Amino acid sequence: MADTVRRVEYCYVTVPDRPGEGRKVLSALKDGRVNLLAYLGFPSGSGQSQMDFVAEKTDALKRAAEKAGIKLSETKRAFLVQGNDRAGAVADTLAKLADANVNVTAAAASSAGSNYSMVLWVAPGDYDKAAKALGI
Repeated sequence: MADTVRRVEYCYVTVPDRPGEGRKVLSALKDGRVNLLAYLGFPSGSGQSQMDFVAEKTDALKRAAEKAGIKLSETKRAFLVQGNDRAGAVADTLAKLADANVNVTAAAASSAGSNYSMVLWVAPGDYDKAAKALGI
């Protein structure tokens, strides 16, 4: 199977970096029946953590967050790459962007069984150029 690349939207929330904060947010999204395609959480400094959400339906994410009193960021854009896991899968995708002179500002990839998935972020001004380089 060839890799598939999709344009995706994401939102994030900043929470205190302490036990249970992620659970509160993710439980609210679960209660709102939000299907996440990707989730990343990481420290953002000054005792805070950032939680990024790529939802199957961004509107459902926003509704669930609002209902729970969670203040999401404005909607932003990224790419979701999925395919068969293999040596060099991530390198192949990054090479396309490098060849197009597009800087990747962040990336997160993982594999499960024989498949892999990666979220890629580029500067907003490079988004359309990156999409073209990725064949979408």
